[in-house]
Amino acid sequence: MFDWPHAPPHRFGDAGVYFVTAGTYKKQPWLASPASRDQFQALLFTVAREEDCRLQSWCVLTNHYHLVAATDDGSRLERMLTRLHTKSALDLNEQDRTPGRKVWFQFRDTQLTYERSWLARLRYVQENAVHHGIVRRATGYRWCSASWFEERFDRAFVKTVSSMKIDALQVYDDF
Repeated sequence: MFDWPHAPPHRFGDAGVYFVTAGTYKKQPWLASPASRDQFQALLFTVAREEDCRLQSWCVLTNHYHLVAATDDGSRLERMLTRLHTKSALDLNEQDRTPGRKVWFQFRDTQLTYERSWLARLRYVQENAVHHGIVRRATGYRWCSASWFEERFDRAFVKTVSSMKIDALQVYDDF
């Protein structure tokens, strides 16, 4: 198999946990308004549920998002992302009265096969709004999973994720 030289390869198919980063076209802040982020996050939850992709961590910013999701079939995650990007582009373009505008540029995905890598990316995604200087504490950003995560999981697991080093992660996040 040859990879296209100008785009990241996508190798869905296997069951597992995936880390995904997607950016808007030319890094434009198409999700700048709270209402547009609310709408996108609601759509993310809907298509993830419909495609049986279990979100473990997410963060939606004005011009990109990150997520960690588990699936029993990687092709379901691929369908979820296709539906998410198509529907959100149509919605945003209708909202802004810009039919046909390109909204999403590319996305990167990585299947996470090592526990420490998975734990670090859970933290990275939850801390992304802090990383970009939007909030001081991730739980204060309503378009990420930090509060949900702390409420849902036992304290020992939350502490384990919070203790993971993320400063050396190789994540494309030039937004």
